[in-house]
Amino acid sequence: MERNPTRNIKIGSVEIGGGAPVVIQSMCATKTTDTEATATMAQTLFDAGAGIVRIAVDTNNDAAALAGIRNNTTANLSVDLQENWRLAEKVAPHVDKIRYNPGHLHHAEPSVPWREKVERLADIAAAHDCALRIGVNCGSLDPLRREADDPMFLSALEHAEFLDSIGFTQYCVSLKESDPAAVLAVNRRFARERPGVPLHLGVTEAGMPPEGIMKSRSALEPLLAEGIGDTLRVSLTVPNDRKTEEIDAARLILENVERKTILRPGEWNPGRLNIISCPSCARVQNGAFVELAENLREATRPVAEALTARPDQRTITIAVMGCRVNGPGETDDADLGLWCGPHEVNLKRDGVLLGAFSYEDIQPRLLRELHEIAQLSVKSSKNEC
Repeated sequence: MERNPTRNIKIGSVEIGGGAPVVIQSMCATKTTDTEATATMAQTLFDAGAGIVRIAVDTNNDAAALAGIRNNTTANLSVDLQENWRLAEKVAPHVDKIRYNPGHLHHAEPSVPWREKVERLADIAAAHDCALRIGVNCGSLDPLRREADDPMFLSALEHAEFLDSIGFTQYCVSLKESDPAAVLAVNRRFARERPGVPLHLGVTEAGMPPEGIMKSRSALEPLLAEGIGDTLRVSLTVPNDRKTEEIDAARLILENVERKTILRPGEWNPGRLNIISCPSCARVQNGAFVELAENLREATRPVAEALTARPDQRTITIAVMGCRVNGPGETDDADLGLWCGPHEVNLKRDGVLLGAFSYEDIQPRLLRELHEIAQLSVKSSKNEC
């Protein structure tokens, strides 16, 4: 598989860029403070073919657990800091890569300039031989960039240029969207503008298999076939005991590119009911969100079939989010958004909160709202005709 000539980065025992084979990634879904379970999952994913395994670190207790996890797995570990950038010093001795999100970095301690935060992260990473990932996500953009043209691209470019300016080059970039077409566009643009920077590919909140696999294929196979991308993850909504399905799907994508049997535009019809749902991870507040997403997919099939049968219908999007990280952004942008908490599910319609409902009561309420939106869509289409 021919690759773009990106620079080489070492992440533990693997390398990305510089002509190295594309590396598959996945993420632990256990609570990070459960050292034994997390180390076991990290090793399971590594043994299944994940060259890099990501772990979420939100608290001091999470950071303290990393030493025990590191001692009990041979996996190459990446840590996801989100807002808690000051934890970098505690986690760096135990991991091989640190991922930060420019949007969340903006929210944490806004009185501290973002460049000062990034320089501190780079200094810590360099001292411990860690790589960095600039992880830009559509659901958590820097508010200063949100209204700009192509805000994801601008955010990634700005951070990449700053790291270069301070002499730190051991970094890669990811630009993730839940819309495969947007993933294609923004990664192509970044690869043209900064061809030397390694890219980690993924469709964020791709959803449940098989639809989530098809979404990922439709974005990642064309990019990889063009030589774009040095690592990838297929983010699937599956229970913890099925996390290796992410690796199987990523391997399928790489094999398709090798065989030149990539998914072409028009070969897959996603339908007009789009369910996006995040992958299970350590931040999920109630594992029942996975079952909820699966039940909603089945319950909404009649509406999905009716919408798809009418070519004049617009696509209706339902977002099912399992935690606070991308929950606000994704649910605000969806027609119907579910932000799942420990005991209740927050329901939004067009970004407006309708209330919090129990896991037992949320499905009938969502179906009621969905049928109303579908009817409005029909009326709108008729009026336009």
